[in-house]
Order: sequence, then structure tokens, then C-alpha cells
Amino acid sequence: MENGGAVSSETQQGASYTYWVRETRQDAAPLPVPRKLSADDILASQASQPPTLGSVWNRAGTWEEKNLNKWASDRMKELLLSVASLEFSSGKAEIADVSKCVGDAFLVTVRNKKRVGYTYELTLKIKGEWTIRQEKKTVKGHIDVPEFSFGELDDLQMDVRLSEEEDLLGEDKFQICQDLKRFLQPVREQLLQFEQELKER
Repeated sequence: MENGGAVSSETQQGASYTYWVRETRQDAAPLPVPRKLSADDILASQASQPPTLGSVWNRAGTWEEKNLNKWASDRMKELLLSVASLEFSSGKAEIADVSKCVGDAFLVTVRNKKRVGYTYELTLKIKGEWTIRQEKKTVKGHIDVPEFSFGELDDLQMDVRLSEEEDLLGEDKFQICQDLKRFLQPVREQLLQFEQELKER
């Protein structure tokens, strides 16, 4: 069998077929080597084409996805920790920390259109002080915000848990939990601010 030529094969019935074997030739053109774009390449490319969204290499505006998890987690924590403390009829509380902030945020460019999205879940550490039966008590707890996504903040939910060491009667626990659910509105407002900033990226 010769490389690069036609090869015939006889079967038992006497029929034949032909196929071609492709060989690598020494004088064939080499494969292109990727190279990093220089500042001059970028400027020349921008001058010759209308502006597009996404990366310089994606001039056609086809699918491109950018991971924004680091920025999103940091910014969400910053916004939530800026929520002011709330005053209640018998106490006050504040968000002391964001102990869980897990999820994904992304920016997608498709057909030269930008789309953003995220899915997150949170746990907020709460610290407060209530006057219960003429006695001031420091109360700690957590607010869990189950999974929420872009454009769904009207349906935001919260579950309140008080620390197990809190020595409180059932009715007092109930009242404190009801008070802490008032964090829903300011938390929603901060997350709406987050969504706006995400859209502008």
C-alpha cells in the first residue's frame, strides 16, 4: 500500500472498492499559532469595526459567558452589612455578619445582547437586645434566605432561627421571630440595588 494513493481490495465475491489514505506532507502549510493581541491590534480592530459587546476576540457577538461570582458575593455581603439596625417595640437588632452567601452570578453575551443572572442563598447572623419582663436580654439568631434568583425578589422568603442557648418562653421567642422578619424589606431593597448594579456591569 502506498501512502497518499488509491488502495484497492478484492473481496471473496470479486467486488472491489477504493479508498484514499491522507498523509501528512512536509510541504503542507503549518497550523496557525495563537498569539496574544497587542494594544495596537485592539485599537486597529476597534477602529475598523462597529462596537460590540463582550470580549475583543468575540467580534461576531456569539455566545460568551463571564463568571461574576467573586464580585457578586463580595458586593452582596457589603450591601447587606450596610442595612441599618431595626427598632422594635421592645428591642432592636442588627445584621452582625453574612455567614453564608453561596451561589452563581454570570454575564452572558448572546448575539451581541447582554444578559445577566444569578441564583443565591444566604444566612444572616443577627444580634439584638430585647426588654423581656423588665429585663434586658441579648439575643442572637440567624435569618436564612432560601434560594432566590434574578427578577424574583418579590417572592423573597425568610426563616428565622434563634440560638439554642436563648432562655426564652415560647411566646417571647415567637414575638422576637416576628420582629426579625421585618428585616425582609430592607434586605429586599439591598438585593434590588445589587440587581441594578449587576445589570450595569
